[in-house]
Formats: sequence, C-alpha cells, structure tokens
Amino acid sequence: MSEQTKKTKDSIWNLPNALTLFRIVLIIPFVILLLGGQRGWFGQNLLVPDILADLIFIIASLTDMLDGKIARRFGLVSNFGKFMDPLADKLLVCTAMIALIEMKRIPAWVVIVIIAREFIISGFRLIAVENGKVIAASWWGKFKTTFQMIMVILMIVEPSLALMGMPVIIVDIIMYIALALTIISLIDYLVKNRSVLKQ
Repeated sequence: MSEQTKKTKDSIWNLPNALTLFRIVLIIPFVILLLGGQRGWFGQNLLVPDILADLIFIIASLTDMLDGKIARRFGLVSNFGKFMDPLADKLLVCTAMIALIEMKRIPAWVVIVIIAREFIISGFRLIAVENGKVIAASWWGKFKTTFQMIMVILMIVEPSLALMGMPVIIVDIIMYIALALTIISLIDYLVKNRSVLKQ
C-alpha cells in the first residue's frame, strides 16, 4: 500500500465518514420536526412535520447502507468509521424511539428492551477488543436493524396510515418482529462469542 493510499484510508475526511457524520447531523432537524409538530410549532397540521421527519429518517437510514458499501469497495475503511458508524446508527434509532414514546406511539418497555440489548452488546464488544478479538455483525443483527428502522418509519406516519385506511395492526406486527429479532440477535451474539467471557 502506497503512502498516499494509506493516508486516504486513515483520514477522517473521506466520503463514508462524511456520510456517517451527516447521519448524526440529520438527527437535529429530525427531532425538531417530530417533537415540534406535537407541540404545535408548525401549526395544527401534524401530518406535514411527521412526513418530513419520516423523509429525513429514511435519508439517514440510506446513508447507513451507503457509507459501509463505499468504504469497503474503495478501501476507505478507517478506525474512525468503525467507531462512528455503529454509534451513529444507535443515536439515530434510539433518538427516534425515545421521541416516539413521548408521542405515545411505542410502549416504553419495548424501547427499554431494545436499548438494553445495545448496551449489552457494546459492553461485550469492549471486552472482545481488550482481548484482541474483532466480532463481526451477524445476519440476525442486520435483520434486527432493518426491522427496527421499518418500525420507526411506520410509527412516525401511523396517523397518516390510519387516515388512508391502512390497518395499524401492521405497525404492531412489525414492532413485535423487531423486538423478537432484537432478543434473538442478542442470544445468537452471546452464544457464538461466549469464549470472550472465558478469556
């Protein structure tokens, strides 16, 4: 690897990392629209801020898919990206779910289970790193993230779905699938990497 390539790879300022940081920045207008709509900051029509907030969340979710693919394809994987990418995902999804609790669109206990899982996995990864082991994300974890994002997207526009005549039970079904995948991915993660705790 040439010196120039190494500098590009190790640099914070590359496209994948810029997308990751952009995802974090998008959290600010997302929260303003989501909670501001509930507080009447944008008038009495809640549908417009909800739909705009949903669009921002979708754009942010798409950057999550893009940054990793670009980094791997062009050899731009960096330590900064490895640290910030999953952190940005957790900030985005957890912020959305906590806001949805205030909006009474998701039960608090569901969010507690999901966030608890993230804390457990984060702690587990720290132990693994200290022992020189890198744990890759599993397919269960990827399915979990996908369904959590679909759940949030649907919950944000749940009133709009109801107005269009779509049965809101679909949102509940997606929520329970996301919850089940959260628990399954946690068990799968711990079982497959239980050797970390023995080191």
